[in-house]
Amino acid sequence: MMETLEETELCFPQLLNSSCRKPKRPHSEAVLIYIMLSSISVLTVTLNLLVIISISHFKQLHTPTNLLLLSLAVSDFFVGLLMSFQILLSDGCWFLSDRICTLYCVLDFINTSSSVGTMVFISVDRYVAICDPLHYPNKITERRITICICLCWFCSVLYNTLILKDNLNQPGRYNSCIGECLVVINYVAGVADLILTFIGPVTVIIVLYLRVFVVAVSQARAMRSHIATVTLKHSETVFAKKSELKAARTLGVVVVVFLTCLCPYYCSSLVSQNALFGVTTVPLETWLFYFNSCLNPVIYAFCYPWFVKSIKLIVTFKILQSDSCEANIL
Repeated sequence: MMETLEETELCFPQLLNSSCRKPKRPHSEAVLIYIMLSSISVLTVTLNLLVIISISHFKQLHTPTNLLLLSLAVSDFFVGLLMSFQILLSDGCWFLSDRICTLYCVLDFINTSSSVGTMVFISVDRYVAICDPLHYPNKITERRITICICLCWFCSVLYNTLILKDNLNQPGRYNSCIGECLVVINYVAGVADLILTFIGPVTVIIVLYLRVFVVAVSQARAMRSHIATVTLKHSETVFAKKSELKAARTLGVVVVVFLTCLCPYYCSSLVSQNALFGVTTVPLETWLFYFNSCLNPVIYAFCYPWFVKSIKLIVTFKILQSDSCEANIL
């Protein structure tokens, strides 16, 4: 009996049978996981903070599309911060209170919902810009986008607070042992969540971007066929169209990467057919979903010249100058 107890790794050895068990990992593997996740977390927080500062500070970047990228960066920034909890829990034990566990899960759900909602708005933005360019300035304004973003975050907070109401009222009620962090969503709420935060939004995103892709291809062909006959009078219009097409391609990459990282997370939920979210036992598909928050700013760095320019101004502290917000970085 004593030999069995010595071989068993518990989160709280002094509590014996009431304590959760730790997953046994080689020391080298545990160190590697810790270093890898720490690097992803720091990179996610740093890069998204640069995006937030860039779009918030420079007036040239105050466009409807960039405001959506700002909302996405805020969500990704908080994902990077929340990852630190996972790093501390890499040994499989929750040493903080049940209340903090529930708060962590609620914030994680809110970030997920707001990210999905922002991706839908990005798809709508590109759809109008490419498919109805003449009415884009009137339909998509900074004020309307700001209202949409605020509604998206407000609805995410309200919606996730409601579906996790039981967990908020009595934190830790579903834990089977001490050292576990678990929240449970009832079957009806789980189905509603699957439809509202995965099936519905993903369907809208795919349909809109397929339409954008078809129109963008036809516009690109039209521009190539008429490039030789374009006069100076129309060169500005052609440049604007090229700019919109480039933006559509860049944001298309962001959306595709987002769906690639999101689908395994929800598909695993469908296969397992349960409504449990365990923090201390996080599968690979959840980390893939978290890693998406680190990839978005990397995509901007390769596709948006203004992001690279703004980073240079930020790291050299030139944004502290009084007129730096007026700088030409486009």
